[in-house]
Amino acid sequence: MRNGQQVLVVEDNYLLLDILTSVCEREGVRVVAASSGEAALAAIRQKGDQIHWLLTDINLPGLIDGWVVADAFRTINPGRPVIYASTDGWIDRRSVPGSIFLRKPFRMHDVVALVRMMLASEPSARDLSLMRAAG
Repeated sequence: MRNGQQVLVVEDNYLLLDILTSVCEREGVRVVAASSGEAALAAIRQKGDQIHWLLTDINLPGLIDGWVVADAFRTINPGRPVIYASTDGWIDRRSVPGSIFLRKPFRMHDVVALVRMMLASEPSARDLSLMRAAG
């Protein structure tokens, strides 16, 4: 991998999880994939300090949703970026600094642009507002 960055992708739709994993890997990002909140928490316990950023669906089956996953990730990695994805027309935009909200369905070229932005550097406030507007 080009830069050694690693992302945790949490998505309960297996086809979408596979596509997101492929996009990230093509861009040179190592992926830890989880299809549930419970699996994501296990991955965070095992590799949390090695994960540079998180992309999580908010609405996950079971008791652990994307908000809980992100809270666990940020406990280990305060200040690292979190990308929240949801099909909801409104996303509960909690006050979480450094977050990006991505509305589903999204276009793959938007995901590629997002991954490239994450690789380039810490996203700026301007970049974050552009990504929020794109959703």
